[in-house]
Amino acid sequence: MDDGAAEAGRVAGRARVFPAVAAGGGNGEEFAETWWGRAWLDALESTALDTARLARGRDYASGGHVGRITVAPGRISAPVTGSRPYPYRAELRLRPFPDAVWETFLDGVAARPAHLAALLGRTLPRALAERRDAAGVRLLPGPGDLVPRCSCPDRGHPCKHAAALCFQAARLLDADPFVLLLMRGRDERELLDDLSRRNATHSAHSERAARAALPVVPARAALHVRELPPLPPPLPVPEHPGTPPVLPTADDPAIDPAAVELLAADAAARARACLAAAQAAATAVSGTTAASGAAPTGHVPSPFPAHTLWEDAIRLVAGAHPTSGLTASTREIYRGVAEATGRPVNDVARAVAAWRQGGREGLSLLETTWDPPAGDFDRARSALSAADLPAMRPRHNHLTDADRGIQLRFGHDGRWYPYESDPGAEDWWPTGRADADPVGALTPLLATE
Repeated sequence: MDDGAAEAGRVAGRARVFPAVAAGGGNGEEFAETWWGRAWLDALESTALDTARLARGRDYASGGHVGRITVAPGRISAPVTGSRPYPYRAELRLRPFPDAVWETFLDGVAARPAHLAALLGRTLPRALAERRDAAGVRLLPGPGDLVPRCSCPDRGHPCKHAAALCFQAARLLDADPFVLLLMRGRDERELLDDLSRRNATHSAHSERAARAALPVVPARAALHVRELPPLPPPLPVPEHPGTPPVLPTADDPAIDPAAVELLAADAAARARACLAAAQAAATAVSGTTAASGAAPTGHVPSPFPAHTLWEDAIRLVAGAHPTSGLTASTREIYRGVAEATGRPVNDVARAVAAWRQGGREGLSLLETTWDPPAGDFDRARSALSAADLPAMRPRHNHLTDADRGIQLRFGHDGRWYPYESDPGAEDWWPTGRADADPVGALTPLLATE
């Protein structure tokens, strides 16, 4: 295959075909909304010998007379229907860049990431499009660069068919500047692959140059032990966690100001606790290491145990308003937690009461039972009897008087957790404070009967 045939094959492989645009539209502004689209039209209009033919061409383009447009290196063509039943073949020619010009152009783009980003966003920067190479060639056509051709008998420059094609091509350029680059000789995939390689090479050269500019430091100087000034003393732990500012009502329904405020307050409290634990650990370690001469370690255990999603959600809500009842704002928070955890709202309210009663152990007693060993649990019934309190039926770690609707739950921490329900019902709610003495835990329940 000779060089001419090989080049023809490459050109055919680079061609793009765009569908015909339906009738509709009007003035020239609709054909060219971008500055580079208007520059395309100016290149033809500035050398047009008959403005009437340009006006007819604009009408043809608006009326849907231009068929499928084929864009290839060096030319853009399409069938254009006029007053006769068969279409004419209109064409606009633009000289492709030689390889040397492409080398200069692509090096310039690769050296400026902003230009490459603009092209990927289907935008043509002025500095890129209007920059001329050493031979005086620029990307956009100038006056006389666009050469119209048509199979019609009209010898106008341009004829109305070629003018219609020019107006329709401006629409393509508005949407995709790579159409212009294809006419100059390179298709989009080819350009992006080439630019990617050049950009990587340019970045590597820049990095090597930056490293070369760094001062050389001898290893002896770098490893030399220097006396460093002592660190400033740590700031004292604040007496109370910071209070987050009141957040404005958000316009975005996905943002819940109350929830954000709750999380901010919890984060401040936990940060203060972590700081206090770290300072206490540092004080203890410094005293130990000073006595033993051992090197201090940097590990400080977290003061917070790991929680499940359900435990952490209940912890947050229980600590939000520890003294408030079931207000409108707390109901809204309960509904959000219920939706996030897949639990009923009533379960959330009950769990919050259990957490306020005994933290993680209180929540565990709400949902699980266990069998305590002989000892404190068995002695509790005798203590209640000695105080002339009602006899209660034992089951697992529960002591229950169903007729009165009262119950004590024995925790792993050795404390008794009071519960109450409507007499005869099994709807137990945590009530009051946990107490190490079963009599002390039960007495407030009997006082409310």
